[in-house]
Amino acid sequence: MQKRMGEAVARVARKVNDTVENKTDSLDLANCKLMTFPIGIYKAMRSVTEGIHCISLANNELKSLTSRFVTTFSQLRELNLAGNYLHRLPEEITSLLHLRAINLSRNRFRHFPEPLATVTTLETIDLEENEIAEVPVEKLASMASLRSLNLRANPVSPEVRLLVRPLVPFDLLLSPEEPIPKA
Repeated sequence: MQKRMGEAVARVARKVNDTVENKTDSLDLANCKLMTFPIGIYKAMRSVTEGIHCISLANNELKSLTSRFVTTFSQLRELNLAGNYLHRLPEEITSLLHLRAINLSRNRFRHFPEPLATVTTLETIDLEENEIAEVPVEKLASMASLRSLNLRANPVSPEVRLLVRPLVPFDLLLSPEEPIPKA
């Protein structure tokens, strides 16, 4: 067990060092078994955080994202948080003025993460395989940059389905409706 944990820590350290040394614009910490975003990374990356435009924390075990993460990586354009245990986002997500794409698929959201509706630069929101039934249709309809919203495999209510179609000027991906069983 300790050996596997040590290997995981070493893998994260290598990925962070590669990003810092090569001054790349992305940080890929997918599949690292992270339960939280390691605090030591803030210090290790402080010289390059402004240049980080893409972060993947997909397929970890994150239960929350801190406001410090959002404010530290303020220049993000893409954020992949798919396959975690997230159920809400920090309010500070609204300060990501360059964010174009966010992947929150395969998480634990029961409600549409409303702070996303105020991120004016968002073009793509992926919320596939969550537990979302209600969607803030009016707020989404006013998102001028939004091109695609993926809500497949969510229990979106039939009323929302009827309201959404004529109001939204973007691609809305929903699972096919289940036929209503006959009594």
